[in-house]
Amino acid sequence: MPVVVVESPAKAKTINKYLGSDYTVLASYGHVRDLPPKDGSVDPEHDFDMKWEIASDSQKHVRAIADALKDDPSLILATDPDREGEAISWHLQEALHKRRALKKDTPVSRVVFNAITKSAVTEAMENPREVDGPLVEAYLARRALDYLVGFNLSPVLWRKLPGAKSAGRVQSVCLRLIVEREMEIEAFRAQEYWSVKALLTTPRGQDLEARLTMLAGEKLEKFSIKDATHAEMAVQAVTSRQLSVHSVEAKPGTRNPSAPFMTSTLQQEASRKFGMGARQTMSAAQRLYEAGHITYMRTDGIDMAPEAVMAARDAIKDRYGEKYLPKSPRMYKNKAKNAQEAHECIRPTNMDRDAGSLGLSDPDQRKLYDLIWKRTLASQMEAARLERTTVEIRSQDGQVGLRATGQVIMFDGFIRVYEEGRDEPAGEDDDNRLPQLTEGDPLGFAKASLDEQFRKAGENGPAADDVIEETSDPAMRNNGAAVLAANESVLGLRHFTQPPPRYTEATLVKRMEELGIGRPSTYASIVTTIQDREYVRKEQNRLIPEDKGRLVTAFLTNYFRRYLEYDFTADLEEQLDDISAGDRDYKEVLRQFWQDFSAAIAETSELRITEVLEKINEVLEPHLFPPREDGGDPRTCPNCGDGRLSMRTARSGGAFIGCSNYPECRFTRPFGPPSAAPEAPAIPPEGKLLGEDNGDPIWLHDGRFGPYVQRGDVTEENKKPQRQSLPKDWAPDSVDLEKAVRLLSLPRRVGEHPEDGVPIWSTIGRYGPYLKHAEDPTAKGKTAPLAEIDDVFTIGMNRAVEELAKKATRGRGQAAEPLRELGEHPESGGPVNVMKGRYGPYVKWDKVNATLPKDLDPQEVTLERAVELIAEKAAKGGKKKTAAKKSSGTAAKSASKSTSTAKKSTAKKSTASKSTASKSTGGTKSSTAKKGSTAKKSGTSGSGSDA
Repeated sequence: MPVVVVESPAKAKTINKYLGSDYTVLASYGHVRDLPPKDGSVDPEHDFDMKWEIASDSQKHVRAIADALKDDPSLILATDPDREGEAISWHLQEALHKRRALKKDTPVSRVVFNAITKSAVTEAMENPREVDGPLVEAYLARRALDYLVGFNLSPVLWRKLPGAKSAGRVQSVCLRLIVEREMEIEAFRAQEYWSVKALLTTPRGQDLEARLTMLAGEKLEKFSIKDATHAEMAVQAVTSRQLSVHSVEAKPGTRNPSAPFMTSTLQQEASRKFGMGARQTMSAAQRLYEAGHITYMRTDGIDMAPEAVMAARDAIKDRYGEKYLPKSPRMYKNKAKNAQEAHECIRPTNMDRDAGSLGLSDPDQRKLYDLIWKRTLASQMEAARLERTTVEIRSQDGQVGLRATGQVIMFDGFIRVYEEGRDEPAGEDDDNRLPQLTEGDPLGFAKASLDEQFRKAGENGPAADDVIEETSDPAMRNNGAAVLAANESVLGLRHFTQPPPRYTEATLVKRMEELGIGRPSTYASIVTTIQDREYVRKEQNRLIPEDKGRLVTAFLTNYFRRYLEYDFTADLEEQLDDISAGDRDYKEVLRQFWQDFSAAIAETSELRITEVLEKINEVLEPHLFPPREDGGDPRTCPNCGDGRLSMRTARSGGAFIGCSNYPECRFTRPFGPPSAAPEAPAIPPEGKLLGEDNGDPIWLHDGRFGPYVQRGDVTEENKKPQRQSLPKDWAPDSVDLEKAVRLLSLPRRVGEHPEDGVPIWSTIGRYGPYLKHAEDPTAKGKTAPLAEIDDVFTIGMNRAVEELAKKATRGRGQAAEPLRELGEHPESGGPVNVMKGRYGPYVKWDKVNATLPKDLDPQEVTLERAVELIAEKAAKGGKKKTAAKKSSGTAAKSASKSTSTAKKSTAKKSTASKSTASKSTGGTKSSTAKKGSTAKKSGTSGSGSDA
């Protein structure tokens, strides 16, 4: 039986129903290969060679497919109809070739279908093709670009910027959009303006509302009525005049339906109507697609297959009648350059089935299907017919003019089924029916009152103390936010200009689409990534940048501005589209990009962290140090009075605001704008009393080695009260009595080890939180580090035993993970790696460990420099491995000579000397061992690194 491969088990199950027992349908479970997350996975030096690995959890799926091919060596690749789907098919084909599950003469075909229906699948099986090379190359180019940016730019962020997690080719541009919008909002200064409305009545006693548009014979602009005084004058001008209808104009209009959904518009509408995030929307759409209910959901196409159009028209006619059906079908055109990517819109596969008839149990799927079904039918329905009426009203002297507008739906058309949501509220005049009026009709002031609107405005206006009581007309009322005429039919309302709104996921995707940033398959992942990295948070469906996100954007816009430009990113997306259409060579795109980008990366190696921080201080000054109300310098330290505040880096990798007079002045505050409360020193010189515990005062002090908590006072009887240093990540102003008592309770007894009954303790040491397995916390014993400070107070016995076991396993020979893999030793072979040690980073080859100089960044160490350091270390502390390989005789002589030297120099300690000279030990304590190290194998690890 031919083997058919799709991405997911759900899709496999549906397709298996259609193909029957003549085929074996298996799932690849997504991508089977990926670039390993380490240096060298994309190699610019070798024409951008890409090193792919089969993911560990994909091995069994590839094996299952390979086993199935033994029975029938015929493979049909039926993955999704886009670049990602084409890439999965290509990866699978390559992986099977490497396993020799596919031979040169094995027939391999590619089939694509836009919907998982019997007719679509059957038609696709009758029209197979080969894997599309240009589509695969577009995928390869995107993956290579994303890797080159991520794996070269992220380390720059780690080195130069505290707390940064990653940078991405598109995610950083998307983050910039959100950060810049927030900066616009912060820079925004509201401007006051007023409007005036009147409630009028016709000769037939019908009421209408009109807005003041002309005063003193002049057309009013938005800011013409600028304050309450001018508003009172305007209200008085209206109430003192007789008004009549100057003109009536009724215009017919139409509203056409929106196009069917594509990926971006589906995400936008699901966000507007249901508050669904991009990832949530795509997850529900994926399940609907795999169940065969809708067409493929990652598309920028808006056209519909002819048979689907006819099916939609039939459904409209049956459900709503012929008057809702246009004479000819509505046509919507795609914009995709490549015909292979010109997918249909997102639509139901069966137009006759609404959400109720499907019986969907999942609420997200049910809501989304209903949305798609209604939008699809509406897109083929008649336009809505409207009548828009404008009534101009004038005073007899021509000095005052008002306008009333209304809109009436004459025929609902597509609105009967579906109306698109809005990002902002509709205007007041939408769908407002006006009474019948003719030119010259006199208008009076209505008996109905605007008092309720006046009171509501006051409730949302200034505080009671600010209410303005005096007006130019004693009968006129003014509550500070509104002015009401004596007849209660003319009302002046205060307004303020509004800042631009924060992005929602919907409006962000819309903006990305407008700028040409990202593509249908990437919108959801981009928006999700910047939230997962904690660069952005979502509040009430609005996206707000975190301070960490501001930091990253400030750094990148200053040092990699070109790569964050919207036009540059959009142009790169266009080039990828050209590759998919076969119009551009993908390697040439990579070469052009890498030439400039690698040079920009190299330039940052010269940057000092202090230089970067000062630049960020300058860029973020309006946010970090906003102007003070008293006009003083916002960067003056509130503690010492003469230091200057600036952003600082914490050893923990975070950022904070600190004083330039450190360590004399230890003032700090969290990164971000100052709190509304006045700043005060975190710890007064005499210490800060936190409270009492069991009759003892608990103090917070600032000592020579940093802040600490103390139980009791220093007295003649108690010269050394119990003390505990604050963990590095704890700000002094965050420490209260409860936290202090918890700290002073350390070390904490977790319990007795189930294997030997010896206690396990959790505590905090010089290098952070850790566990100790010993009878007494001060005694020697096995230890294991803990990841978080909170673990010290919360860890239970099961996890404590597990952590100690992990450390013991590592101690028995399991190597620590390297920070970087530099490559093979050029002379002797074997990996050369950068490692993280207890006393700092070091390079390791074989059994030689060489500490890195303090001025050498671990992320910038080259293989050549590492080999030099290893050679120097071997020359000082032991024989070089290369010498041993070249001439064993020479090595033996050298060892013999060194041993005798060691023995002579330690005549008084001959036992130690012999022992050291004759054994290959890893750790050394005596001077004998150091001097006699030449006689050993190069297993000695120097101080400053972990063996």
